[in-house]
Amino acid sequence: MSVPAQRAERSGRRWSGTQWPVVAVVALGGVLGACGRYGASLIWTTPPGGFPWTTLLVNVIGCAVIGVFMAVISDIRSVHRLVRPFFGTGVLGGFTTFSTYAVDMERLVDAGRASTGIAYLGLTLLAALAAVWTAVWLTRRVLAWRQP
Repeated sequence: MSVPAQRAERSGRRWSGTQWPVVAVVALGGVLGACGRYGASLIWTTPPGGFPWTTLLVNVIGCAVIGVFMAVISDIRSVHRLVRPFFGTGVLGGFTTFSTYAVDMERLVDAGRASTGIAYLGLTLLAALAAVWTAVWLTRRVLAWRQP
């Protein structure tokens, strides 16, 4: 407890003045990301009992974007301290969705399509991980190719 922030937490002071900007940009980014996800659900509707392609695609696209984002900001660019919480946590956290993924899985099981639900569960996990890995790999290749 030699760090002043740790002492402040123990004494009951939970929020310092430097944390409010982070909370604000995460909230703003979350609103933007959630609006994007909602827009996608309006454009590509899933019929009742149908396979939730929109949620799958939103999650995979969001994972690919986070892979590109993290490769760029960790490999070549120094960014403002609020960019990562705004875009990574806020926008992409609001855009991707574990809650809708879980509800979609539950709806498939409740509709008597448990095997489809299990396939959706596994497909989402594998596709999301593959999207992050592929995006990081490709982004690093492009960045290395562009370096003099």
